[in-house]
Parts: sequence; C-alpha cells; structure tokens
Amino acid sequence: MENETKGKTEVNDVKEIKGVKDYKDAKIKIDIDRYRVKEGDTINLKKFATYCDQDVDKSAVKNYAFPQALDEISLLQAKLFAQSTYGLIIVLQAMDAAGKDSTIKHVFSHLDPNGVHVVSFKQPTEEEKDHDYMWRINKALPRRGDIGVFNRSHYEDVIVSRVHNLIEQGKMPKNLISKDIWDIRYRQIRDWETYLNENGFPIVKIFLHVSKDEQRDRLAERILNKQKNWKFSMADINERRYWDRYQELYSEMISETSLKEAPWYIVPADQKWYTRYVVAQIVIKALKDIAPKFPEMSKEIKDQLEEFRKLIESGSVGMIEEMQDMMLPSDK
Repeated sequence: MENETKGKTEVNDVKEIKGVKDYKDAKIKIDIDRYRVKEGDTINLKKFATYCDQDVDKSAVKNYAFPQALDEISLLQAKLFAQSTYGLIIVLQAMDAAGKDSTIKHVFSHLDPNGVHVVSFKQPTEEEKDHDYMWRINKALPRRGDIGVFNRSHYEDVIVSRVHNLIEQGKMPKNLISKDIWDIRYRQIRDWETYLNENGFPIVKIFLHVSKDEQRDRLAERILNKQKNWKFSMADINERRYWDRYQELYSEMISETSLKEAPWYIVPADQKWYTRYVVAQIVIKALKDIAPKFPEMSKEIKDQLEEFRKLIESGSVGMIEEMQDMMLPSDK
C-alpha cells in the first residue's frame, strides 16, 4: 500500500516528517463537516472545491495522520463485527477517473475481509434489467456487523439512466414513466435509506469531486502510461462529452437525497492523498456515531478465563486439552 509506514508511532514519539521534527508541529486537523451536505441545501457543484482547501501538512497526513486513521478504523470495525448489531453502508459516487477504486484500496483493503464487502455496480445485466432498479442493490446489502462499500450504486439509476434516456429504452411499463419519474425515484431512495437507518443500517454517501482538468490528465495517463493501459475505456472518453450534464444532475441528486440520517459528503478529489484522508475521517465519524463495543462476557466466562490465566502463569497447564477438559460440564 502507498504511504505504508514501518511499525506504529506512539503518541510521545518524535517522528521526522520531511522537515517536521515533531508531529505536533504539523497541521493535520481537518473539518469534515464542511463537506457534509445538510438536508434541504441546494447544491451547485461548481461552487465546491476539487482540491485540498484546508491548511494541512501533506507529509504529516501521508506519513502520520492517515496511517493512524486506518488503525482507528480497524479497531472500530473489529468492534462493529464483534457486536454484530449494526451494519454500515458506504456509497462512493463520482465521475470517471475520480479515484473511487484507489480510495477503496487505500482506505478499506487493510481491514478484516470477513467484515468488509466491496460491490462494484457496473452496467446492469439482463437478469438485473428484469427486476426493479433496487433489486441488485438490495442483494448486495451488508449483514449486521459488516461494512458494505458500494462502488457506484442505486444512484446510477437517477444519473446515467437520465443522461442516456435508458429508462424509456428499458422494460419499465410505459404508463409508469411520467414527467415526474425522477422526483418519484428521489422519494423512493429517500424512503429506502431512511428505512435502512431505522433498521440498524446507516448509510453514508460520498461524492468524489474531481475537476474536468484533473480528469483529463488522469484519462491521458491511462493512455500514455503502459502500466495503466488496462484502466483505459473508450466509454470514459465518450462520457466526458456529457460533463456539464453530469455536473447538473449530480448537483440535483445530492440536493434531493442528502438526509440527516443518510448524508452526502462532497469530497475534493484532485489530490488523492487528501481525498483518502478525508474519506477515512468520514468513515471514522460514521463508525463512532454507531459507537460499537466489544460484547460483554458473562461472569461464568470471565471466571473461567481468570482461572486459566492463573494456571498458565503458574505453569500448571501445559496442554490446551487440559483446558478443554475443564470446560466440560460436570456430571454432578
């Protein structure tokens, strides 16, 4: 993983960070609430920054703050998994080449794979087209205790479908395709996300906001850099022609569907080191809002563990089988 550090830095350690002799001297605190869209806000993406707009030290973030954030997410995820009551859904939406894949790789790939499930929603299959647009999304929802990461999502069906007029080309009954169809879908999505939250599955939605110039450079890199040729798709070039329409619809979509219990965050995406750190902080906040805890052990188990601990420390127990024998119920 990029930015990977050797070992963990203790709170009182002094660490050399490209001229920053002590991490306390580095500026690494950010305000993620400035990226959160309040319910009822009218959004115009042109007014939102695509670059780092806070005074933070890049080296401190990459070498200290980001690795520390990953450690914090890991601990919170372990508690979420062990508690197994809540599930968390993270949605990532963006224009092509905004960094969804790399963000997922750097923020989530270090976590326990048993409790994190990444689902990429691409062009619907024929089977998926035979169902309602939420069918494939419902199938991918995480279990209690898990984090579900959606690379694209149900929002494709109010964005891409609208840009390319796919709904009229599909199997939706024609009498149900009214001029209010998009308002209806927004309402359905709001209701669905509220339902999930009320059943213990909060959802956090992140829009990676990349500039048109940065997208151009990243698409060009996929052509010029042989190691990135595999990422190239002619569809990405074609979709770029609809840039203004996408920006308009994403603005409307975020305005219509950012809820108190299911918020949108508009995260600057031109600088990947900053994007990843902001996303990590958003995930930490979402997990802290859940406040997961390791389950309390029963008094009986606590007493047994204490007994085993004493035996091991005294050298009286040399084999695991002896412990197992002690766990067997008495015939008395």
